[in-house]
Amino acid sequence: MDQYELYCLADPHFYDTLPQSGAQGADFTASGRPVPEGWAHQATDTWMYYAPTGEPPLPAQGWKIHVSARVDDAERALAAVWDYCVPRGIAFKFLRGAPVVIMLNSKAASRASSGKLVTIYPRDEARLELILKELNELLHGVTGPYILSDLRYGEGPLFVRYGGFAERHTLSGAGERVLAIEDGDGRLVPDVRNAVFGVPPWTTLPAFLEPHLAARNAVTTTDLPYQVENVLHFSNGGGVYLAKDTRTGERVVLKEARPHAGLDAAGRDAVARLAHERDILARLAGLPAAPALIDHFALGEHWFLVMEFIDGNPLQRKLVQRYPFTRADCEPEDVAEYTGWALATLERVQDAVDSLHERGVVFGDLHPDNILITTDAETGEERVVLIDYEVATLAGEGARAALAHPAFSAPPDRQGVEVDDYAMACLRLGMFAPQCTIMLPLHRAKARHLGALVTETFPVPPAMIDTAISVIEGRAGDRTGAEGGTAGGDPVTASPLSKVPGGEDSMDGLPMPGAASWDELREAMGRAIVAAATPERQDRLFPGDIAQFRPGRGLSVAHGAAGVLYALTEAGLPTDPAHHDWLRARAKDPEPGSGLGFYDGLHGVAHVLHRLGHRSDALDLLDVCLREKWEDLEPALSTGLSGIGLSLMLLGEATGESELTRAAHRAVDICAERLGGPEDVPEISGGTNPRAGLMHGASGPALLFLAAHRRTGDPALLDLAGTALRQDLRRCRRAADGSLQVNQGWRLLPYLDEGSVGIGVVLAEYLALREDPDLATELAALRTVARSGYFVQPGLFTGRAGIIAALGAGLRGPDAGEGPDPLIDRQVRGLAWHALPYRGGLAFPGDQLLRLSMDFATGTAGVLFALATVMSGRPVRLPLLSAASPRPVGHEYGKEV
Repeated sequence: MDQYELYCLADPHFYDTLPQSGAQGADFTASGRPVPEGWAHQATDTWMYYAPTGEPPLPAQGWKIHVSARVDDAERALAAVWDYCVPRGIAFKFLRGAPVVIMLNSKAASRASSGKLVTIYPRDEARLELILKELNELLHGVTGPYILSDLRYGEGPLFVRYGGFAERHTLSGAGERVLAIEDGDGRLVPDVRNAVFGVPPWTTLPAFLEPHLAARNAVTTTDLPYQVENVLHFSNGGGVYLAKDTRTGERVVLKEARPHAGLDAAGRDAVARLAHERDILARLAGLPAAPALIDHFALGEHWFLVMEFIDGNPLQRKLVQRYPFTRADCEPEDVAEYTGWALATLERVQDAVDSLHERGVVFGDLHPDNILITTDAETGEERVVLIDYEVATLAGEGARAALAHPAFSAPPDRQGVEVDDYAMACLRLGMFAPQCTIMLPLHRAKARHLGALVTETFPVPPAMIDTAISVIEGRAGDRTGAEGGTAGGDPVTASPLSKVPGGEDSMDGLPMPGAASWDELREAMGRAIVAAATPERQDRLFPGDIAQFRPGRGLSVAHGAAGVLYALTEAGLPTDPAHHDWLRARAKDPEPGSGLGFYDGLHGVAHVLHRLGHRSDALDLLDVCLREKWEDLEPALSTGLSGIGLSLMLLGEATGESELTRAAHRAVDICAERLGGPEDVPEISGGTNPRAGLMHGASGPALLFLAAHRRTGDPALLDLAGTALRQDLRRCRRAADGSLQVNQGWRLLPYLDEGSVGIGVVLAEYLALREDPDLATELAALRTVARSGYFVQPGLFTGRAGIIAALGAGLRGPDAGEGPDPLIDRQVRGLAWHALPYRGGLAFPGDQLLRLSMDFATGTAGVLFALATVMSGRPVRLPLLSAASPRPVGHEYGKEV
């Protein structure tokens, strides 16, 4: 979630970049310095790049230097680097401002990339040595976090790593386009950035760095009285380890803290918080709700806390396992059983929190991952232990935690025990509406709507929910226990609800999915989408997912203007000609680095331009695309050959351009050549393995083969489609409810992009052309997941809207008639969990639920499109599916591509 939190800094309603926020003082002084004469400069949302133009080109890869610095030292470090590099003609880049540095060094940030303030690009190893030696003296006294991916030079802020200078790409083992470097044979391989230093096997560490490597390896755990058995968790602040005390044989927990890393909102690093946690645990000694403090020691520059090991499971894991509506076979008795367990658990959590308050401690970071459920060995009853006290505060100080889970983080007016009261109120809702309270900062009044949905769905005490809502809304009232009674303490201070721009911030009267008509819903969503448009901006037209800030993605189908305009058009809503002009103008001159795929790039933009009636613009853009090295792309529907091939097939037929049709056939041939057999893929999707599913897996090529078969009648193409589908089915596993879902090893996925229903849509198309009893059985299991009653996100690719769109695309089953479908109706009603108002319209949050989104893949446009597939009465289907399926009655070929 760390990247999403970075994009929350600029705007309270939408993901955005810091440069767009207009915040004063956000950038470092160096970011505003004039570009030196004879230098090239490029700025992104995070980095400022500088390179001399009169020098020979840099090598494509080599040993690069990183400078690490605390925020307090950053201005000095940047001034020193600038004044050193510019006169010497040395290319460099640096993070543009303190907010970016803080977020990239935060506790949730990537361990592999954290700590880097500056990157310097030496031309050769001789200059590498000289720059390190001279800068080491200039930066004496500058301190910063250790860069885990690098080798430290001496004891200062300089680090080195071998990697790419030029931006080149290749396909990873998972089939994704990643940054690349050349190996010893000249082949492009992934430029891997791990949280541990390593030297590629085809190169050697420069001799002058050998002593620094030896110094790094000299720090060991050999003399410690603790033997690490397992890693429980890693964060950018350090690791948490299960260990054995070699003196007693008892299992303990070691919590590590790295200096200057894992920053919180107050600027404290992990070491400071660990020392604070030690003091809090000492204050709580003997309390059953807190683990016992055992030891506190340093190893090198890292500090460790030793605590009692609690043999239990996080509440989050228990919630996921027990929540009834994630299962397809949920019955009323399951709901009643879960409700009883949840209410009892909430009582135990409240008792644990109250016991901390009695010791004068405010927990400060109450959420299900910090609540352990363990079983009492004597009574067999569950009990609660609260873990992670690094942001706990003393009740008398009236302070606030500097780190908190966004779904449970109290608004700024809450202090002291009120912070825990707010989190506890969110937990009372969150046990029945998982993750939904993360939306409350967007619209605090959503709490009342969630409360109504909870009481309609679960047999919970209304008084408990009402009081929880009162606490969340900030209205004066008593703190509540699990049955709605008081738990003591002062009243909550009143605070205003968060406002939505334009003053249209009431949930009352908002057209709600499952209750309002199609016309009411589409008009409301259309209003929100259009109200959010920013045609004055160059990078994006409609706010969406953070992916839209990658090169060219602001135009794309998945996250950009093309997808939003496509959804509006398919829903039968008018589109603004000025918005067409915005897309057309940028399609004439695509940004360097733009993707070529259907959902992520320019082929999808061309497809939509043609759909909007801009034939010549579409053909001009396709000319650009076909001059690129598109044949080297992965086979994926979203980013690669199968999506490109399907789009070219449709556009070739619609325009009569034979070159497009020939290119489509070439895409079919390449996908066929690369496919392999049914068992030539691992059984796990993702990670280091190729991904399964419609957007990223073999179902995309299967759809392409089906489309080619419909045009040629070649049975071999049906064979290929069957093989591709079996590859994706190999990476599926049956859940306890009998549904078949994509297996990532640690979780199962039901979604449209990398999950059950995406595969199911293509398998249904295949079975319409060829009978196969075994695959028909698998399709029934894939369909089963659509009966689940709850999905954490509303979006098209990874949420409930994708389930709806799949049902609208033929996943409903053989017995579905032409009339109302209770399954579709249930899923449509379920969108209400995430519905929010925006400027007089209806909107939905994007991925992670932290901000609203208007894009196709994650946001409001995708929800609008999904509803159009099942409510509009028009032949609306997912893009490209029409190429592989029979034409609906009355469909004019080429008019709806």
